[in-house]
Formats: sequence, structure tokens, C-alpha cells
Amino acid sequence: MTQLKIAIIGCGSIAQNRHLPEYEANKNVEVKAVCDIVEERAREVAQVQGATLYTDYEELLKNEEVDAVSVCLPNYLHAPVSIAALNAGAHVLCEKPMATTKEEAEEMIQAAEKNGKKLMIAHNQRFVPSHVKAKELIESGAIGKVYSFRTAFGHGGPEGWSAEGEDSWFFKKDQAFIGAMGDLGVHKADLLRYILGEEFVDVAGFVENNAKKDITVDDNAVCILRSQSGVVGTMAASWAYNPNEDNSTVIYGEKGTLRLEDDPEYSLIAQYTNGDIVNYQLGKIQSNEEGGQSNSHVIDHFVDSIVNDTEPLITGEEGMKSLEVILGALRSGETRQISSLEKVTK
Repeated sequence: MTQLKIAIIGCGSIAQNRHLPEYEANKNVEVKAVCDIVEERAREVAQVQGATLYTDYEELLKNEEVDAVSVCLPNYLHAPVSIAALNAGAHVLCEKPMATTKEEAEEMIQAAEKNGKKLMIAHNQRFVPSHVKAKELIESGAIGKVYSFRTAFGHGGPEGWSAEGEDSWFFKKDQAFIGAMGDLGVHKADLLRYILGEEFVDVAGFVENNAKKDITVDDNAVCILRSQSGVVGTMAASWAYNPNEDNSTVIYGEKGTLRLEDDPEYSLIAQYTNGDIVNYQLGKIQSNEEGGQSNSHVIDHFVDSIVNDTEPLITGEEGMKSLEVILGALRSGETRQISSLEKVTK
């Protein structure tokens, strides 16, 4: 059995609640080193893991021989740290959004190719059972031609669960570069591309800060998207959905409608024009709320791709295409014009 040596760079909430528990549950890995600029935070994680403690990621990469690295840092550090890890000979699992610009994303992809290493972006929505089933139903023609969709991802905001609370980097433009649209909207952009099996060509974005004071990024955003084949729909991302999280998607087709994570009991409901209704209980979606699924399957998939030398489901190229959707939404919000994505998603 292959035993991979893992390093975690960034020991905040996403590392502690997602990456570390899922690495611990995977028998093929051992967390050898952890790094965080906040030494006490890194020390606590290191003690639990029996790992070596670092406060400088460059020192970690220089001193440790690791097979793979999880990059769990503020958004503006995703690209430089991922590139450094790839150049040091490690496979990389990077949190989303993968970068702050298309150019950064391309540099990450090039570093992975140059070093012969895997780069995976942690878009966990592709692994949710209801989303997997919906993709199967659409591909099988069960709901016929897809006409439209609506999707939303929102909760009360990062202050409720991030390591720094109200002082979180999520709220600071110089570290996050984008707010709810980058934190949550990029997940839905990736999900829709995956489920529909095609790219978006136009995006109109309404990107606002209208709920939280003293933050320099968006906390509410709504986009209108159009795909290559003419499927149109809305995508909302919010840090102002109180008191409960919304992570729902509805797909409208010629022969029926699919409701994903839109019902408290059934994770997928298929309603057909002939009157048939099929309710699926497929397990709850990953959530920061109580009762959410604990295994996102991201870590297991990443580890399997290394052990079996297969291509990850969300490659750097896939991550970049999803990033480009939200970059287009930002451009649209700033210019008050529709952003064309045709030239950047081919």
C-alpha cells in the first residue's frame, strides 16, 4: 500500500474542517508537515498530527520531501504557493478560487505540466451524490433538452466559521480579491459546467456589498449566464442568507425539472411532464451547518489520482474555466456590460 507524505500549508478553518479530517481518514497518507504564519495555530495542528511545524512555506518545501501539498491559504497566495510546491516536486491540491487572475491560473497549469505533477482544485460540488445523479439523468436524456436553471449558494458569512472571525481575510480585497462570488459562486460555476457538460459564453453580473459593513469585497452577487447551446439561468452567491444555508440548484428541461438540494428530505427530486415524480434520498450535501456530510470526497479523489496515476476530475484547466466565469461576472459588474467568455473558455 502506497503511503503518501502530505504537507498542509495554511491551518485555518478549511484545513481543520475538511482537509485534515479527510487525510486522517485515508489510509494511504501521512501528514508530515504543517505550516501557518500564525505559529500557535500551526503548533496545535502539528501536535495533533505528529507533524513538523513551520511558519514559512518556503522553508517547509526546502526541508521536507513530501509527495503532495494542500494549499489552504488566502486567495492571493494560491498561485505563488502552488507554483512553488509544484516546482519543489509535489502534487498540489489547491483551494478555490484557484487564483486571482487568468494569468496566474495559466502559470499554475504550466508549472504542473513542466514538473509532471498533478494540480487539482478543491471543487467539492462535483462529488455530491445528488449532483452526480443529476448529471447522469441529463446525459441520459431523461429531462430532454435543458432550457434553463437557477442555482444559489449562500450562508451567513465566513465570520461564523473562519479562524479569524469578523477579522477574516475573506473580507479584505487585498487578500481575497473577491468575496462571496469567489468563495461560493465559483463552486456553482464549476458545478453548472460539470452538470450541463458545456461552457458558458456570456455572463452578466450584479456584484454588490450591501449587507456587511467595513468589508472591501462583495457579499451579494447574482449572475445571468448563457451557455454555448443557449441554456440560460441565474447563479447567486451570498454571505447574507440568514439563518439557514441555501445550496440548491434547479434544472429546467423539455421533459421535466430536477431539484437538487432544494428539499429538506430528498436531495434530488425529478418531476416529469407526464406526471411522474421520483424522490431520491442520496445523503446530505457537505455543509458548515449541523448534519452536513463530513466527507467531501475531494481528498480521497486527489489521493487516488496520485496513487493510480490518473487525471483528477477537477484539473487546473477545469479550475481555470470556472474561475473565468466569476472573473467575467466581476468585469460585467464593473462595466455594466455583458462579459463575453467565448475567447477564454475554448
